[in-house]
Amino acid sequence: MRWTAVFAALTVMASDMAGAVAPLTSPRPPARDEGATLTSAQATANLGFQRWTEGFRARALEAGIAPVVFDGAFAGIRYNTDVVQRDRNQSEFTKQIWDYLDSAASDTRVRNGRAALADNAPLLDAIEARYGVEKEVVVAVWGLESAYGSFRGTTPIIEALATLAYDGRRGAFFEQQLLAALNILQAGDVAPAKMTGSWAGAMGHTQFIPTSYLDYAQDFDGDGRRDIWSDNPADALASTAAYLKQFGWTKGQPWGVEVRLPAGFDYSRASRRVTMMPSEWAEAGVRDTSGAPVPDHGPASILLPAGARGAVFMIFDNFAVIERYNTADAYVIGVGHLSDRIGGGDPIAADWPRDDRNLRFVEKQEMQERLTARGYDTQGVDGIIGPNTIDAIRQFQRSQGLVPDGYASFEVLRRLR
Repeated sequence: MRWTAVFAALTVMASDMAGAVAPLTSPRPPARDEGATLTSAQATANLGFQRWTEGFRARALEAGIAPVVFDGAFAGIRYNTDVVQRDRNQSEFTKQIWDYLDSAASDTRVRNGRAALADNAPLLDAIEARYGVEKEVVVAVWGLESAYGSFRGTTPIIEALATLAYDGRRGAFFEQQLLAALNILQAGDVAPAKMTGSWAGAMGHTQFIPTSYLDYAQDFDGDGRRDIWSDNPADALASTAAYLKQFGWTKGQPWGVEVRLPAGFDYSRASRRVTMMPSEWAEAGVRDTSGAPVPDHGPASILLPAGARGAVFMIFDNFAVIERYNTADAYVIGVGHLSDRIGGGDPIAADWPRDDRNLRFVEKQEMQERLTARGYDTQGVDGIIGPNTIDAIRQFQRSQGLVPDGYASFEVLRRLR
């Protein structure tokens, strides 16, 4: 199970006020003047929700939830139309990686991160010593997930998860999370009224979903509760470190290093499937931004998140560990780069192709269809730019005399058209 549901965890900083975090979703749609129709629809939904709740109660009790726990948790909850709107109205557009990183590692967020590091120094030193995860990385996750605890979410978790289990796109997943949340309540770690978080069920300073909480949350302060919701971030930050350690974090190894590629670089080697030691990459002309070889921290791959015109990173096994939190490259680079900046590192040196725009989901599907029709088989049309699509783009780029970096740009789609 991922650290959080992808759409809940992937947070894009739409506002930089005090390092604020906003989820990668559309703004809530404006209220519609539908009066009686909306009231009727709500009434129907509430009736169906109540019937679903009765059925779920039987399943929860069969799974070991005490009746008093279930009834206390569900007392007064309702079908939450705001949660449903958010789930159904997520934008088909996502920010370009440079826009994401501009906010993820903004001056404000870096400054607040350094302050959080200093303010919590004894706690973070103790967490690093116990779990072997650098404190800057833990603070960076904290910064992206809740703006260092400032925006932990106020949505009642039981109500949100119940609504999504009943009326969401992934009912089985959210029912699993709801049952896990009831187990948390039954263990006494938090009272129902204090179990709050995001509309999609992520909770606390570093936004655990309930199943991840059950598996990885820590009682670091020794008070007998794994309290990730309180103003004291000790348990939440320790839980973050424990999670990363569980999935193989190597202390002392960077997540990645910005590098420069030599002229004539074979872009087919810029793939997660191609790994070499940094010294081997150096022999091939790949150096850091100062021109020096990257130390041999371990096997590494070359990542071009925005193609040949953007920044290039040599990434290590710790990149994949952060990926357990969220699979989006932008998020992983955001955490990694923010941690570097909090620790005194420099901004990203390379420019980005800021004249490019992100493709809509339907445009990615169109690209796959057009590539396949031209004989560059993407092995399916799913709107996901995976290895097969990247290989197909590279073949098409070569046929057009373009740099074969495999980047799904609007220019590639324009040429395909």
